[in-house]
Amino acid sequence: MNVEKIRDTALKVENLKVYFKGKTETIYAVNGISFHVDKGETLGIVGESGCGKSVSTMSVLGLVPGRGQVYEGTADFKGRDLLKLSRKEMDAVRGNEIGVVFQDPIVSFNPVYTIGNQLMEPLLTHHKMDKAAAYKKACEMLELVGITNPEQRMKAYPHQFSGGMRQRAMIAMALICNPDLLLADEPTTALDVTIEAQIVELVKDLQKQMNMAIIWISHDLGLMAGMADRIAVMYGGLIVETAPVEMLYENPLHPYTIGLLNSLPKINEGYRRLESIEGMPPILKQFPTSCPFANRCKRKTNKCQEANPPLRDAGGGHMVACWEL
Repeated sequence: MNVEKIRDTALKVENLKVYFKGKTETIYAVNGISFHVDKGETLGIVGESGCGKSVSTMSVLGLVPGRGQVYEGTADFKGRDLLKLSRKEMDAVRGNEIGVVFQDPIVSFNPVYTIGNQLMEPLLTHHKMDKAAAYKKACEMLELVGITNPEQRMKAYPHQFSGGMRQRAMIAMALICNPDLLLADEPTTALDVTIEAQIVELVKDLQKQMNMAIIWISHDLGLMAGMADRIAVMYGGLIVETAPVEMLYENPLHPYTIGLLNSLPKINEGYRRLESIEGMPPILKQFPTSCPFANRCKRKTNKCQEANPPLRDAGGGHMVACWEL
């Protein structure tokens, strides 16, 4: 790897393992994944619910819920391993150098504080601005994300905003400190398609202005086609395929990725019965020692049941974990 590549990398995660340890059993949510995202790039992480995509990214910021714990791995961000930071050190990173947009802003905003107070807080905490300067910056950010009458909106409470406006305000709060990296955890899931398109275009425009890296988590492959530069497909707590976005959609290699794409309607194919992936995702009560997709795969062989395939280079930045390729 050359020096230029290292300098351009915003976040590099290696061999991340996250488990939820209960009194009687352990859930192996993330099982040794590695990925990176470069400055100005958007990495899309896709997969079914429960595949580990949200846990893998939230754990990097110490936001694993409940009994979750990072057992192994590194997360290099600007020369620091985020997984080894103290709580105080992490508090200085979250909301400042790394912004987060959550799936549902109605539960992310504090209902008893105004939008203005919550937008100003990161500036007062991280940048030590006085209240007048923080107020002015907060108004500018609301206007930047397309919210009119920002001075009036600053006085409003979260419940007084529509869903689309709350998401815009959440984006404003995530970006108000000019972060190097934005983590977006399915931020458009609760929105209608018109508002979703507006939010996507807004984030893309802001990314160009700020040259920030984005990790966008979604189950929507259609959305990712127009959003991401690269895609990582997760299944069973593992990355099973990763490639530049055009390459993945034109030539998917892993049977799971092919199944996901075949389940999408295509307007240029006329009438076609949508395909489904038979079976259910695995219950991750043990570390995968065989291919996690084997029980749902039409290509499976004995080897798939005996060992877990590693990610292998298929050329052009295309990586896939399948014994049959």
